[in-house]
Amino acid sequence: MSMDVVGFCSQTRLLIVAGKGGVGKTTVSAALARMAARAGLTTLIVEVEGKSGLSAAFGRREALTYDEVVLAPGGTPDGAADVRARTLTPDDALLEYLEDHGMRRISKRLANSGALDVVSTAVPGIKDILVLGKVKSLERGNAADLIILDAPAAGHAVTFLMSARGLLDAVTVGPIRAQASDVMELLSDRTRCQVMLVTLPEETPVNEVVETAYKLEDRVGVSLAPVVVNGVYPVLDGLDADPASAAEAAGVSLGNGDAEALRRAADFRLRRQQLQAEQIARLAEALPLPQIQLPFLFTTELHIPEVDQLAEAMAEGVRALPEPQLTGS
Repeated sequence: MSMDVVGFCSQTRLLIVAGKGGVGKTTVSAALARMAARAGLTTLIVEVEGKSGLSAAFGRREALTYDEVVLAPGGTPDGAADVRARTLTPDDALLEYLEDHGMRRISKRLANSGALDVVSTAVPGIKDILVLGKVKSLERGNAADLIILDAPAAGHAVTFLMSARGLLDAVTVGPIRAQASDVMELLSDRTRCQVMLVTLPEETPVNEVVETAYKLEDRVGVSLAPVVVNGVYPVLDGLDADPASAAEAAGVSLGNGDAEALRRAADFRLRRQQLQAEQIARLAEALPLPQIQLPFLFTTELHIPEVDQLAEAMAEGVRALPEPQLTGS
C-alpha cells in the first residue's frame, strides 16, 4: 500500500524542517503546510530566525511576530485547514515564561536590561532551550494538527537540537533541567517529533545533509522523516537532437545563430540533468532514507500558486512512499 497525505502528516505532531542555508527550508515548510491544509488539517508554522520569506509567500506584507496569525484560512468557521504561523525568539519566550510564573513586573525589565545575554553566556544553550521549550508547550497543547518548525541552517540546527542534552549534563536541578528533560523527551519520541532534512541535488548540499543526518541521529536521537530533494530540474527528452534538423522537420525557420544558442541551452540542460541524477543516486546510497523530490520552479518570487504547485508535488511524493513509512537509517 502507498502512503496517504493525512496518514503521513499524522505520524508525528511536530515536524522540524532543517538543511543547509539556501536549500529552500522555508519553501518546503510552506509547501508542507499547504499540503496538510488541502488534506483538511490545521497547521502551524513556527520560524525561529525571523528572516524568512514565509509571509511574502502567502501574500502577507507584514513580517511574522510572536503573535500567531492566519496565513491562509481554511474556509471553515472552526478554523480547520488553516495555515497559521508565528515566530519564536528567546526574549519573547522568556517574557512569557516569567509572566506565566507570576513575574510580569520584572519580566520586561530583565529582557530590556540584557539579562538574557548574560545568562546565555554563563549557561550555553539557554536561548535554544527557551525556544524549544515553547515549541514543546505548543506541541503538548495540541496547537495544531501538525506543527512545522522552520529550523536554523544545518550547522546551527545540530547545536540547536543538542541544547537540551547539553543542559542536562550542565544543570543538575531546577526548572531549566526540567525544561531540558521535557524537550529531550519530545525530540526522542518519533510519534511526537521528526526531522525532515532538505537538500539540493548538488555535491556540497548532499555532503552536508548526509553529515547532518548522522549527527542528529547519533547525538540527538531524533527520528528522521523522508529527505526532501528540492530544486530538481524536470527531465526533458530529445535534448541530444540537432536543433537545425528538428526545426526543419517541424517546418520552423531558425534565425541566424538560433541553432547554436539552442544547442548550447540543450547541452546545459542535459549536463544539469546528469549532475542531479548522479547526486540523487549518491544521496540514496549514503543516506538510506526515502526521498521526496520537488521541482525547480523557474521564477524569482514565490507566491500562493507556486506554493500550491510544490504542495502538489510534495503530495505526489508522499503518495509514492511505502506504508508503513520506513524512517531512520
